[in-house]
Formats: sequence, structure tokens, C-alpha cells
Amino acid sequence: MAQCEQVLTPVDGVVSRVRALDAGLHARDGVAVFHRVYLAVTEAADRGTGAGPFTDAGAASALDVRLAERYLAAVGAASGQRRPPACWRPLFASRHHPGVRPVQFALAGINAHVGHDLALAVVDTCRTLDCEPADIEDEFDRVGEFLVSLEERVREELTPGPDLLRIADPLTHLLGAWSLERARDAAWTAARTLWALRRLPDLAGEFTERLDTAVGFAGRVLLVPLPRLVPAGAGRDQSSGSSTGAISS
Repeated sequence: MAQCEQVLTPVDGVVSRVRALDAGLHARDGVAVFHRVYLAVTEAADRGTGAGPFTDAGAASALDVRLAERYLAAVGAASGQRRPPACWRPLFASRHHPGVRPVQFALAGINAHVGHDLALAVVDTCRTLDCEPADIEDEFDRVGEFLVSLEERVREELTPGPDLLRIADPLTHLLGAWSLERARDAAWTAARTLWALRRLPDLAGEFTERLDTAVGFAGRVLLVPLPRLVPAGAGRDQSSGSSTGAISS
């Protein structure tokens, strides 16, 4: 259990900002695909913060807020014609691409949020609470459980049915190439490394930049436009037509 000072950081304000952002996103926007699922899971996390006998509510709230702020800052940068972190740029650059499928947008958002934002949010939280990463490992694991819920929701709501998602479909292989579990493990290692480098700002900055770039590269791979396979039995006209890849609301 976390041994940090009990500093309660309410998440209500962050949840309100996430809700407000949702109203300004068009349903056919790839960022909106990720955001809709993110909002639902964030609200669930808000209701569950502090639940369970092993959770430090103050540390949990602090980590929730720092993590959400990373995402909101990236959206704010893109909206203000500024450059968001490299890990988020592929999603913003491809948000209207007709050849990218909804599940790809969502997984690219999760990739950026877990691979980059989560590691930095752990360090931010430790600085805020004056504690070590090991002191908030329970809270990290709890956030990880919500991220699992996020990924599960994405796959349930956005993955084509078994009649469409076949072994020949490139999306099948793309979905199998990215692992949330590995991304979480890497985020925890990155957080502990950054914390160890906190008194070496040059090295810490270089490590952070390399982490951002690497996660951004993974995001570009996840967002590669994919051809759409036509279900068996579809007419020749359908198979020869181009797909718009439109996102349903």
C-alpha cells in the first residue's frame, strides 16, 4: 500500500474537462473515436477512485489527474496549432484519414497514453507527493486495470465481427501485434528509470525524448491505412468500390 502523504487531488475538474472536450469533437473524427471510449472509462475510474482496501485515495487521485492532464495537454496543443508530443502526433495527423479504421484510432490513443503519458504521470505524481515510484505501485496497478477496461471496450465496440475479421484481413495481424500488458510493463520501467535520472536533467530529458519518439513510431504503425476485405457473398460492385472508412457515431 502506498506510504505517500495523504494529499487528496479531486478528479472532478479533469472529468469535467474531458466531458467538455467531447462536445467539440465531430463523430467522424478519429480523435473522437478514442475520446468517446476514454471518457466512458474515465468516468468509471472517477466513480471507483479510492475503492478497495489497498488503495491510497490521495495517490490514486493524483495519478489519475496527472495522467489525464497529459492527454488534455496534447489535445490542447493540437487545437492551438502547436506541436503535441511525438507520441500523439500520428493520431492527430491521421484523424480524418478514410483508410484508417476506428479500432486503429482507438489503439493509437491507448498506445500514446500508456507508453508515454503513464510513465511521465508516475514521475509527476511522485514529485507532487514526495514519494518513490514503489510507494504508488498499487495505484499504478489500479490505473492499469482501468486501462485494461479501456482496451477491452475498444476491442468489443470497434472490432469487426468474426465474419469480417478474418485471417486474411491485415487488421487481424495489426491487432495482434500490440500488447497492452507489454506497454504497461515498459511504462513502469520507464517511470522508474526517469525517477532514477531526476538529478541528471540532461539524461532525463534525452530519455524522455527518446521514449516519446519510440511511442510515436509505434503509433504510426498502428495507424497505417489498411485495405478492407469484402465479406463473402458481397457483390462484385461492392468489392471493386473504394471504402471510405467512415466512422459511425
